[in-house]
Amino acid sequence: MQQEITARFQEIYGGLPTILTRAPGRIEFIGNHVDYNGGAVLGVAIDRDLWVALSPRADGVRRFFSGQGGGVITLGAEDAPVRQGGEQSWLNYPLGVLAGMAGSGLGVPGGFDYLVMSDLPPGAGLSSSAALELASALAFLAATGEEVDRGRLVGICRKAENEFVGVPCGILDQSVSAFGRKDHLVLIDCQGPVIELVSLPAGAHFWVFNTHVKHALMDGLYADRHRECMEAAALLGVKWLASAPPIAIEVAREQLGPVRHRRARHIVEEVARVRLAVGALRSGDLAGTGRLLNDSHHSSQHLFENSTPELDFLVEKLTARPHVFGARLTGGGFGGAVMALTGPSFLAAEAREVAESYARRFGATPGLLHLRTGDGADRRV
Repeated sequence: MQQEITARFQEIYGGLPTILTRAPGRIEFIGNHVDYNGGAVLGVAIDRDLWVALSPRADGVRRFFSGQGGGVITLGAEDAPVRQGGEQSWLNYPLGVLAGMAGSGLGVPGGFDYLVMSDLPPGAGLSSSAALELASALAFLAATGEEVDRGRLVGICRKAENEFVGVPCGILDQSVSAFGRKDHLVLIDCQGPVIELVSLPAGAHFWVFNTHVKHALMDGLYADRHRECMEAAALLGVKWLASAPPIAIEVAREQLGPVRHRRARHIVEEVARVRLAVGALRSGDLAGTGRLLNDSHHSSQHLFENSTPELDFLVEKLTARPHVFGARLTGGGFGGAVMALTGPSFLAAEAREVAESYARRFGATPGLLHLRTGDGADRRV
């Protein structure tokens, strides 16, 4: 990818980039919607990346280009970043990072030529948005000659997504992309936050099945779940919903009402599953880990209600396979992708059989990705 993006930059802008950065996508391994509720969550940085190439300009002009399509977008650097819409909405992620840097007291680059390319499929629940934020932030920091620690970098990128893009995400996506390491999972205690690496047992493979289905109201539904969780925490008298004792949720069942009760149950039970998954991974128990993944999906399906028939179908078919330890939706839900934790004997032929079964049921073929772990975001040039 490094040679490809360098050549494309030269083709578009007529010169070589002076800065190259990359950030990986991530799999949300277990801990669905737990991060903004103050719990612990496990994620995996993967071996698919997003790259940003950049060269400063002296004339105060900012030019942006995406390898996903479209032409060069030209903006001035004299004004504060403004939210974009339509086909230019992808710009809100790097623009949000620029706004976040300025709001954090950091310098921001003036004019520049900017190009982004990726082998991360958008909309697959692999958080291409967080990778875009991190790779952009590293490029902008390189352009200004400033350095920040990883924790502050994550905070700037999360602020960009929360306040500029308008998605009330937690810190999972940015933290995993920033702190990931090959052959490890990233454990995040989101109340700290405290980051810890957990070794991945040998023989573990990841398959992602992308339904290419995205609920038309996904952003609104995500915001609804966020609001319902915050309301449940307030009714329970806790700052973080993840801190509520299970018995307190049952005692307050009538006060919470059926919807908030289901949301609270999911969060508290999911936090317990994360803790059990860490123990299973550390003991090398992939089968036990897989059962927790299955339980996580069923909780998302019935309690948090952020699954879809397409996701449920894939989980059902995958978990019936002998070489699959477990499967669950990954990411925000309401469409997107399913992750399967498999052994090395789960081969492409089996994956295609599951995909063909899906195609017979839904009339479309899901995208298939065989993924391994990868390292966190860095600067290459």
